[in-house]
Amino acid sequence: MKVLILVVPVLIFSSPLLSFPVDVKPNPPVSDPVLPTEKEPPAFPTSSPGVEAQSPGEAAVRAVHHQDINKKILIALVVSATLLGGILLLLSCFWFYRLKKLKSSDTKANQNSNAAKGVSLGPILDKITSSKAFGKKGSIALIEYPLLVAATSNFNEDNILGEGGLGCVYKAQFSDNFHAAVKRLHGKWQDSEREFENEVDLLSKIKHQNIVSILGYCIHGETRFLVYELMQNGSLESHLHGPSHGSTLTWHLRMKIALDVARLRCISELTRGLEYLHERCNPPVIHRDLKSANILLDSTYNAKLSDFGLAISGGNPNKNSIKLSGTLGYVAPEYLLDGKLTEKSDVYAFGVILLELLIGRRPVEKITEAQCQSIVTWAMPQLTDRSKLPKIVDPAIRNKMDLKHLYQVAAVAVLCVQPEPSYRPLITDVLHSFIPLVPVELGGSLKVA
Repeated sequence: MKVLILVVPVLIFSSPLLSFPVDVKPNPPVSDPVLPTEKEPPAFPTSSPGVEAQSPGEAAVRAVHHQDINKKILIALVVSATLLGGILLLLSCFWFYRLKKLKSSDTKANQNSNAAKGVSLGPILDKITSSKAFGKKGSIALIEYPLLVAATSNFNEDNILGEGGLGCVYKAQFSDNFHAAVKRLHGKWQDSEREFENEVDLLSKIKHQNIVSILGYCIHGETRFLVYELMQNGSLESHLHGPSHGSTLTWHLRMKIALDVARLRCISELTRGLEYLHERCNPPVIHRDLKSANILLDSTYNAKLSDFGLAISGGNPNKNSIKLSGTLGYVAPEYLLDGKLTEKSDVYAFGVILLELLIGRRPVEKITEAQCQSIVTWAMPQLTDRSKLPKIVDPAIRNKMDLKHLYQVAAVAVLCVQPEPSYRPLITDVLHSFIPLVPVELGGSLKVA
């Protein structure tokens, strides 16, 4: 821009339109006045060797010579203005080319950054408008709302995968080979915005192959959308309490799912599910809503944790600074009654999930119109009785497991749901007790004949 400011005035003042020819027309010769004298001046010779007499013809020649000089100056000014105009045009072209090149390099750098951080949307990558999340929420892709509308067939009811307290989850088809899950959070609820920001913040920091990956987000008016990888076999809850009533899950598959929740494998090192959240994350993360509906299964029944909207990061939170949240039947008694929240609260919820896997009943069931009963209250007296335990096992797996293994799993479940948090085991101890119960081909150490 400085170049443009300097060049434009030069161009203006050097323009031919502002160049005026010099009037060099000669004036008529003026005779010298003759002063009266008493004596005549001495006679001089008409010519001398050192003096050249002037004549009217010689004045005309000099005028023509001046006109030729003015024409040359005018031509020089025109040429100079043309050259300056050309230089200005070249500078402008170079300026626009430089801007275009910088914009192209920035776009390419953003795409490379997204690939390095694991944000991969496959066929819809070119539809993403930005790779930066708002605030300090890491680098999760911002997806255009019309793309979500098209992928979910305008959020058709036939595409609903599940429904929660704050909205529905839809199956989205972005291309023939790329599917995802879209969670829609309604803005009319006050907690939806907080859970939306919390989930984006945590999942942008916690990356693990056994934690459901978040692919992107969308903000449309008061509605918020989260886009996840699609888990083909749905939730553990749908298998246990849905139309199949647990028939799709064998004993070994159930033990594998329990092991996956407690253990996750990385390429470089062995890390663990709840242990990964409780002990490997710094500061620790308390999920706070661990339940069968939030355990999702992929095409080969690998379990992944989902829904971190209520999760808390930061060690031991102040009970006065958090709102009591969770799902009835999974909430630990000390948290429900006193607001005390620790990693042992997640261990209690894990114990309830173990009871679901063993017995096949819901965490809370209605007995009468005005009375409900929890699975913990109902099962606890029978879990420690070896004669009664086989009779309360889910009919889909009854008599299909080694009784010794059944007693061991029941004992772990009983410890996890103890009313006193200090009596509950560490999730690391739970992990080591499950590895021998899962076949080698499913990730454990059990050798099945």
